[in-house]
Amino acid sequence: MKHPFQLKAVWNGGRNSEGHIEAGGLKSVISIPQEMGGPGTGTNPDEMLLGAAATCYLITLAAMLERSGITPLELTLASEATVDVTNNVFTYERIVHKPRIVLRAAAAASELEIAERLAHKAEQSCMISRAVAGNVSMETLPVVVTAEETGN
Repeated sequence: MKHPFQLKAVWNGGRNSEGHIEAGGLKSVISIPQEMGGPGTGTNPDEMLLGAAATCYLITLAAMLERSGITPLELTLASEATVDVTNNVFTYERIVHKPRIVLRAAAAASELEIAERLAHKAEQSCMISRAVAGNVSMETLPVVVTAEETGN
């Protein structure tokens, strides 16, 4: 079964102008980031690719944990992307996901091991990660702890 997704975009002006995008529940101003010589208003393609990769990874991980019977007390994610600009060529080089999974205090060691294994496996299962495979280096650095270890 195929699922179509659509996005509408409007761009007014040259390189350092801004535009607008709209897709489903997403509505945003877009421009080139200040770090790359743009106005830095709204979001940009770099943040959007990182956002797509991060949300896909997080949702995939949550689904995999659920299917394994693991219910985290807390599931958070910090992700970072690296874009290289050399000789005015922009290359999206790397994405690093740092999920933090907090399990109940009484969780068995095997549950923590499964959660960590799934944190790595989710990266390989995520549709966006597969879409950029071979072009963008992907890394996952999970932290899996129990509520007892966090003081909760």
